[in-house]
Amino acid sequence: MRKTVLILGASGRFGRNIATPFEAAGWLVRGFRRGTDDLDAAAQGADVIANGWNPPYHRWAAELPGLHAQVRRAALRHECTVLLPGNVYVFGRDAGVVWRADTPHRATNRLGRLRIELEAAYRDEGVRTILLRGGDFLDTEASGQVFDRLMAHRIARGVLHYPGRLDVPHAWAYLPDFARAFQLLAEARDGLPRFADIPFPGHTLTGAEVVATLERVTGRPLRVRPVPWWLLRLVQPAMPVLSGTREMRYLWDIPHRLDGARFSELLPDFRATSAEEALAAAAAPLLPRVPARGVADHSMARSTQTSL
Repeated sequence: MRKTVLILGASGRFGRNIATPFEAAGWLVRGFRRGTDDLDAAAQGADVIANGWNPPYHRWAAELPGLHAQVRRAALRHECTVLLPGNVYVFGRDAGVVWRADTPHRATNRLGRLRIELEAAYRDEGVRTILLRGGDFLDTEASGQVFDRLMAHRIARGVLHYPGRLDVPHAWAYLPDFARAFQLLAEARDGLPRFADIPFPGHTLTGAEVVATLERVTGRPLRVRPVPWWLLRLVQPAMPVLSGTREMRYLWDIPHRLDGARFSELLPDFRATSAEEALAAAAAPLLPRVPARGVADHSMARSTQTSL
């Protein structure tokens, strides 16, 4: 009997990427239409719920708790495993450099506290959960992530905006790899703890390394400019989503990486896409007429994938 995954937010960046490895592995992939479908009915018969619901930053407080409460109820009722994409917002400024599953969650800002409470609810209510925690996403489309919205939106003009110091290591997660890891962990779910918090190592790169890699794969020099945080503050009333971007600014000021020991123990044969290939794929949609150099054809093919 085919295993079934129910994808919430199937047309979003997480849902679009995660459908691919599940389909390739022979799973039955179900989508969900908010506003018309019933979550309890949709979850019936599903083995796994991939939770890609993520409202804009400025609506987190109003919407996030309720959305995830619905998911927890459905998962408990039908004994589904929830795949929960995690981020590093739960870590405060004093978290140290290497972030593990047992690193204390001491964020004090609004978004960080919401994430802490959300994750704790899955654990405390006994929902079977695989939480894969990654850094900032690199997508194969311009999907509104920090990379394409804030940093590389002017890369075609030879300009890259960087949010922090160029010598500070920062964690990144390439979404196709992140999704592939989720699928492999879903296959191994019976051997995992009921609440499994797994750091995804991804790529740890300084700003200087990001710039050098992008120059290499695009074949063009880049003028590096700081993100104009003062301007984001001024336009925030008209674009309230920017409040969250500004709130998480501190993550660009503190060196960090996600420890990969537990991930390697669970998925010893996992082969990650190189940082060069991941950055080339992320930059490709912003450079429609400039082919990436020195990158395998299959990575560029990923950049043209369409939504589910």
